Amino acid sequence: MIDREKVLAVLLKRFPDAASNDVAAAANAIVGLEPEYFPLMPPELSRFDCEAGRYLYTLRHVTNGDVRVFRRKQRD
Repeated sequence: MIDREKVLAVLLKRFPDAASNDVAAAANAIVGLEPEYFPLMPPELSRFDCEAGRYLYTLRHVTNGDVRVFRRKQRD
């Protein structure tokens, strides 16, 4: 079995500027883990409001690609 933490360390060293969620997803794919979350596309959302610190994000930010929304897959 491939050690996910070792794969993660190699990916982080090789791609230091990559987003942490992208590196984690790549490590999961390499070791054969199924994705735990799936992205929600803008047409699937009728409304989106998120206040984070001094910022307010809306559906427009999701549509523009400034914000990505993910949902956890249902467990069997």
